[in-house]
Amino acid sequence: MKWPKICCLLIVAATLVALAMRLPRLGLRPMHTDEAVHAVKFGSLLEKGHYRYDPHEYHGPTLNYLTLIPAWLSSARKLTDINEFTLRIVPVFFGTLLVLLLLPVAGGLGRTAAVAAALLTAVSPAMVFYSRYYIQEMLMVCFTFGAIISGYRYSQCKNIKWALLTGVSLGLLYATKETCIIVFGSMLLALLLTLIMQSRQGDSVMITIRALNPWHVILGIVAAAVVSALFYSSFLTNAGGIADSVLAWKAYINRAAQNEWHLHPWYYYLKMLIYSRYDSGPVWSEALVIVLAGIGFFAAMKNKGLPSSDIHLIRFIAFYALIMTVLFSVIPYKTPWNLLGFFHGMVLLAGVGVMALLRYQTNRLPRVLISLLLVAGGVHLTWQACRANYRYYADAANPYVYAHTSSDVVDISRHVGEIADSHPDGHDLNVEVICPGDDYWPLPWYLRSFTSIGWWSEVDEETPAAPIVIISPKVEQALSRKLYESPAPGKRDLYVPLFSSYKELRPQVELRGYVVKELWDRFQQHRVESIPSQPK
Repeated sequence: MKWPKICCLLIVAATLVALAMRLPRLGLRPMHTDEAVHAVKFGSLLEKGHYRYDPHEYHGPTLNYLTLIPAWLSSARKLTDINEFTLRIVPVFFGTLLVLLLLPVAGGLGRTAAVAAALLTAVSPAMVFYSRYYIQEMLMVCFTFGAIISGYRYSQCKNIKWALLTGVSLGLLYATKETCIIVFGSMLLALLLTLIMQSRQGDSVMITIRALNPWHVILGIVAAAVVSALFYSSFLTNAGGIADSVLAWKAYINRAAQNEWHLHPWYYYLKMLIYSRYDSGPVWSEALVIVLAGIGFFAAMKNKGLPSSDIHLIRFIAFYALIMTVLFSVIPYKTPWNLLGFFHGMVLLAGVGVMALLRYQTNRLPRVLISLLLVAGGVHLTWQACRANYRYYADAANPYVYAHTSSDVVDISRHVGEIADSHPDGHDLNVEVICPGDDYWPLPWYLRSFTSIGWWSEVDEETPAAPIVIISPKVEQALSRKLYESPAPGKRDLYVPLFSSYKELRPQVELRGYVVKELWDRFQQHRVESIPSQPK
């Protein structure tokens, strides 16, 4: 069998590996605050068919609209009909597609490089972990890669379909998240640097530019504008959303400069990828990818060890990855998932690095040793990915876990549901959640089946206390005054603790709960009666 066919089979096999790494037990990890916010936002679209872009929150609309597909396929019509699988299957799909997309660019990247990049993408702990996260990042990376692939294929054949696909990919990218502006700038600068290197080596840049069909370029821009406008206008039902998508840049720039919780030093991402260890937890490292990417960058600049590949494409990816890495390192606002944009470029360069290493060595023994080391490194990455997603999935010892929800939230929601089931009103029972600064997420997702639930930032003295109250310790004194000092004598209900042990929303963010004693006694009696009697 010829190498091109083997290459295709290996990339398809890597795609299956990627799916096997990402798909199992999608409901295992508790929902992160951001995931829950997006889920509840999607619930409005699912139930009411209504979506309105908010330039201050939630990011772009593609995640919401694309989630309609698995929701409809599962016959879901309400927020209570969907679960974590319905939501997280969307990033799983795009995280897996990212591997398969190496097929149309294998010739330009180099088939050995494409296969290596496919395998590294499939098993990278960061790539796997955030492919199981209901946020926009994996969609952004996929649409970015789609634009690069389509743009490259157009440069080779000048076929209008590739120009249109480039425009569609860029439009989807713009409709996904406001940080796309960084991606666009990095692409343009990388293209400029690639053309400069091309001209220095005697190739005519003007011939390349003149070869472009201006109508194809215009149609590609129109395709990008139409796609993004359709999403931001909620498919022509909210024309103001288009203007809001531009105004949002200012809001997010201001937030990035003011949010102290997410301000980190320039080396934050690189340290996380090269070496991470917290307290007595395990060591985490994707240094293999970083080192191979460095080799790939050097090979791209020197054009060594890169046979049967397009040096201009590889240099574009090299410049793009470098520019993105610098920009995201310089920007003080940092969250771990933001590294995916430049890290995917590193993974592609790492594939180039593998190809260069193997091609540069002419002796059989060094090539065998290098191959064995690469296989061992790939196995180590796979082991880390499994450990990150199926053991340390919500543990602070995992560097990809960031301000993550405690598993206690699942216990809290289950316990509240069991108590409500013992009351005649069931999940129509009134429940209050009181946390300063609205810091109660992701509880709205976990308590989504309750129809009479109130969310408060402070204790409201005028509102009658609910039978079940969940609070932050910060408002406990105010709640005590409301329950036992404000009511007239004879109208006070006795409340007892809802939880028998310490409960956290997130690490070091405690939640406490109280339930009317009468309801608690009914719950206890109901639980006793539900225990099957032992035969005499």
